[in-house]
Amino acid sequence: MGPLPRTLEFFYDVLSPYSWLCFEVLCRYRNIWNVELQLRPTLIAGIMKDSGNKPPALLPRKGQYLKNDLNLLKQQFQVPLNFPKDFYSVILEKGSMSAMRFLTALNMEQPEMLEKVSRELWMRVWSRDEDISQPQSILTAAEKAGLSAEQARGLLEKISTAPVKSQLREVTEAACRYGAFGLPATVAHVDGQTHLLFGCDRMELLAYLLGEKWMGPVPPALNARL
Repeated sequence: MGPLPRTLEFFYDVLSPYSWLCFEVLCRYRNIWNVELQLRPTLIAGIMKDSGNKPPALLPRKGQYLKNDLNLLKQQFQVPLNFPKDFYSVILEKGSMSAMRFLTALNMEQPEMLEKVSRELWMRVWSRDEDISQPQSILTAAEKAGLSAEQARGLLEKISTAPVKSQLREVTEAACRYGAFGLPATVAHVDGQTHLLFGCDRMELLAYLLGEKWMGPVPPALNARL
């Protein structure tokens, strides 16, 4: 038997493109590094409010840097990321409350589908420039990811219920207690210690903490298949 898997908690919001990049890398490496990856749907707006942080879109220079940065990172990470045409509306007006409540409900009832549905929501907003705020948009994403129409509708009906709201709030508060000030936030539990890593550019440091080898955002075995 090999060593027991180490635990990584991954706090993310599908409104965050950097969360998508980090998500894909962690999914690629979890078996290579023998880690238990726990996906934690989180509300980025709640973390921003709690920490006093603000979205990059509120500062034009940061917004422009973000666009240029993501155009390079999508090539390096081999993720089909494209900037929405109306970036400010997507980030500042529409938000991700309904989508993240849906993922929370999904995680409570069908956690085995969380990865696929999360990815499809990212594909909608950050690859195909499609909506993720309206009920039908969420249903379409869920069904494309493999849920039945009945399952998707059932989960959508629960996004305004107290248990789902409470769970999303609790996970967001947990991220804040770890010290998160934005997303993605990866919390590594290694040898009795807890380490918070912010962003998608700390994977080499994560490998160091785990005592594993970092082979870039696309490990060779995967790269050969792409």
